[in-house]
Amino acid sequence: MHVVIIGNGITGVTAAREIRKAQPGWRITMISSESEVHWSRPALMYVYMGHMRQADTQPYEPHFWVRNRIDLLRAHVVGIDTGAHVVELGDGARLAYDKLLVATGSQPNRFGWPGQDLARVQGMYSLQDLEQLEQNSVGLSQAVIVGGGLIGIEMAEMLHSRGVHVVLLVREQSYWSNALPPEESALVTDVIRAERGIDLRLGTELTEIVGNDRGEACAVITSAGDRLECQLVGLTAGVSPNLGAVRSSEIAVGRGVLVDEFLKTSAPDVWAAGDCAEVVPADGSRSWLQQVWYTGRLQAKAAAANICGSDRPYQKGIWFNSAKFFDVEWQTYGLVSTKPSADETHLYWEAADRRKCMRLVFDAQGAFVAMNVIGIRYRHLVCEGWIRDGLRAPEVLQRLPEGNFDPEFSKRHEAEIAATMKSQL
Repeated sequence: MHVVIIGNGITGVTAAREIRKAQPGWRITMISSESEVHWSRPALMYVYMGHMRQADTQPYEPHFWVRNRIDLLRAHVVGIDTGAHVVELGDGARLAYDKLLVATGSQPNRFGWPGQDLARVQGMYSLQDLEQLEQNSVGLSQAVIVGGGLIGIEMAEMLHSRGVHVVLLVREQSYWSNALPPEESALVTDVIRAERGIDLRLGTELTEIVGNDRGEACAVITSAGDRLECQLVGLTAGVSPNLGAVRSSEIAVGRGVLVDEFLKTSAPDVWAAGDCAEVVPADGSRSWLQQVWYTGRLQAKAAAANICGSDRPYQKGIWFNSAKFFDVEWQTYGLVSTKPSADETHLYWEAADRRKCMRLVFDAQGAFVAMNVIGIRYRHLVCEGWIRDGLRAPEVLQRLPEGNFDPEFSKRHEAEIAATMKSQL
């Protein structure tokens, strides 16, 4: 039995490991055009900032692949012949498979902006993007970044660390207000604006990228009519599923590769998981994408089990995400709505220095369902456990110290948080 996996991100490598555990005798081939070996995508920024070497981003030593008999193939997939069970490669080669997992991840969005294909215009997602940014950083003094999401703020911090003046264009009136409640959004907005060398332009969109006589970006025109001179334009307005490998195949696609609750595609012996997969629920409810690291890992485990013969539906579990806004960290557990609904209770605390806050969310029955925490590290498994157990507010407030994961000598705020939130109750 030969299993081919397209993509060597967290989804692809997790699936390969799980399949090898279950089927010691199967042949496994993992294909990637980006790199030969798996590496940690969140570590890209730290390589550019000089905190890590590129070799340090590889979670597994070279002998891991040999010991687990996982073949690594550096190649670009240009097509899939699902009838013949063959993957078509860019060099004309054809690789036969018995079972196939599509784990091609995401790609940066581009929305047809005039000038978006000029030189010195780029996203920040892949190893190639990192290499391109190194080249574009020679002589760089001013950059414009388009998009107020997590990749945009990472790219801003990367460039800021090298003394580049950054203009960050955000179409919302407050940073990431489509994902954060107003209080958290305002706090993060203030954090960004406090950084010297970051010019945050809210309510502002990109209209055009202007090129010079060498075909390079040299300025942008904004929706406010301003012309901003620069030597680099970062396009970080979100990501979308990378469907290049499946576009010409018989595999059904929507926004992503369409899969059922078992992560099975419309084609025989083909599964998809991770950022590229769009799950279509059996009950006819709206399909959904999940594009974060930990869901890619969870989907990989479910897909691997089903490839090996199980009938294991993918369970979304408790939503989690995290990020860093310069020196301020954010974690979220469960689904925190930007505006409380009529059947929710939100409890909120904010530190006097406006660098830390916490929001706890309870449903109509009083069960704990979600939280945001900024500026204080909390323990993942502890917070998930509170949500899974549906704790009531008094018990959550009493047990807050259990969740704190900050270093030993950091100031603790749990007593103040609990007192503030009790008064709101």
